[in-house]
Amino acid sequence: MSEHPVASEHPAGPGGVADLELRPALEAVLMVVDEPVTEEHLAKILKRPRRAVADALRELADEYTVQKRGFELRLVAGGWRFYTRPEYAAAVEGFVLDGQQARLTQAALETLAVVAYRQPVSRSRVSAVRGVNCDGVMRTLLQRGLVEEAGAEPETGAILYRTTNYFLEWMGLRGLDELPELAPFLPEADAIEGETQEGVPSFDPDAPDAPGYEYTQDTAD
Repeated sequence: MSEHPVASEHPAGPGGVADLELRPALEAVLMVVDEPVTEEHLAKILKRPRRAVADALRELADEYTVQKRGFELRLVAGGWRFYTRPEYAAAVEGFVLDGQQARLTQAALETLAVVAYRQPVSRSRVSAVRGVNCDGVMRTLLQRGLVEEAGAEPETGAILYRTTNYFLEWMGLRGLDELPELAPFLPEADAIEGETQEGVPSFDPDAPDAPGYEYTQDTAD
């Protein structure tokens, strides 16, 4: 009886990767990506069935967890990428930042939250929700790649903004549906209605000259 190499039991297409070589090939590709890559894209690159790629990715993720490696393989923003484990964040931060602060300010975080939950939303509506002018903060979020333009509002022509895939990756979310529910943090509906009836002025937040429209400028981005 003739013997055949084990890899030949799982032939790959031209330029493809045999099953026994799939996991190290995935590791090699994932080591050089700068954003999460989808299972479909990996399957196309490696010329393997998507199901085989998906299974191999989950096996690798479980293996790294069992071995308690300093990194992990996570599914974030619809794709897979290597990340350092949270418990080693202090070590990584010390190496990367070297004492420099690169975190978003409170104003930027508040603005980002409004965009995340109200998107697509214009700058003026974000300013109305926060009660301060957010133009400078929005520029910071755009530069950081956390928000992007999403067309224009039909009624006013104002530019609309939404969060990016990088935002999902930064937050460790697979999609916007994983954002926490706001209901537990909001006042009761009856209380809101009562306040409105007590004379809180109503206005179009996209009309800076509307009655009651006053806000201050954020002092820091």
